Amino acid sequence: MNAPTNAPIRVLLADDERLVRSGFKVLIDLEDDFEVVGEATDGSEAVERARATRPDVVLMDIRMPKLDGIQATAQIVKTPGLQHVRVLILTTYETDAYVFDALQAGASGFMLKDAGPAELLHAIRVVAAGDALLAPRITRRLIAQFTERRVATQAGEDRLAVLTQREREVLALVGQGLSNDEIGAELCLSPATARTHVSHAMVKLGARDRAQLVVIAYRTGLVSP
Repeated sequence: MNAPTNAPIRVLLADDERLVRSGFKVLIDLEDDFEVVGEATDGSEAVERARATRPDVVLMDIRMPKLDGIQATAQIVKTPGLQHVRVLILTTYETDAYVFDALQAGASGFMLKDAGPAELLHAIRVVAAGDALLAPRITRRLIAQFTERRVATQAGEDRLAVLTQREREVLALVGQGLSNDEIGAELCLSPATARTHVSHAMVKLGARDRAQLVVIAYRTGLVSP
């Protein structure tokens, strides 16, 4: 369940660099529809603060001491009562191998730390609304790079057997990074119908959000690098 539209988006900052946290806090505090509810200096503290503050979005650095961002993400999304919490992974490198693992752990998306202020705020709003955000300039190359060695097996085909042909087509386009509007245009569907197919695929495949669908599309071999 996401935050009500009349309530501010509650954000938890998790980064081991004080200057980075301070910069994000200053930026977020300037927005009327945001509220920073806590800060964490490592992954373990991020999990503790998430349990205590129940934020809508966690801005999670991927490389932190004690517990890294991937492990912290996995713990947060599996904690009872925190199912609504979305994790937005922040990384410094376009070729960070751990990003793919973070998506599998339950992150709702990722973006680079050098993104502009407007881009970051937009990302938080998108993730808080329950959608996934995968930075366009690195998504396809990144996932391709770290899935090319993961060979799809018959188990992958069996997993997709629960989908209709249309849902498979939609899943393939989600895996390529297309939005609902773009999927609709590609398949001659309305954006609302495309969204419905995406939602059905998520339920049938047990995907937490759109980011998980991207991972499944590659892992099952439906989309090739």
